[in-house]
Amino acid sequence: MFENEFGKSLDRRSFLRGSALFAGALGLAVVPALAQQSAQQPPEKKEEPKDPFADDKDKKDGEKKLIDDEGREYRVCPQCGYNMYKQGRMWVCDNCGYSYVE
Repeated sequence: MFENEFGKSLDRRSFLRGSALFAGALGLAVVPALAQQSAQQPPEKKEEPKDPFADDKDKKDGEKKLIDDEGREYRVCPQCGYNMYKQGRMWVCDNCGYSYVE
């Protein structure tokens, strides 16, 4: 097809073979450098999931508890956003019925 300066013909097969060898050599040169970078990074700290219903945040921050018009303490339901009231040890949503034990 084509002849280069050295008198060797360049066809599709030899071009692809040369490209593959070049890409492989480039890959072998880059992979160890990337492996070193990832090994030197400090491991990420995993955060523990926070309990959205914990009373500790009310006590620590000094925030007031939510009180409705009748003077009862309530929380906001995570499912529907309506008020949840305490019945014994259980908080129950008046709207959707979502409940959990404290």
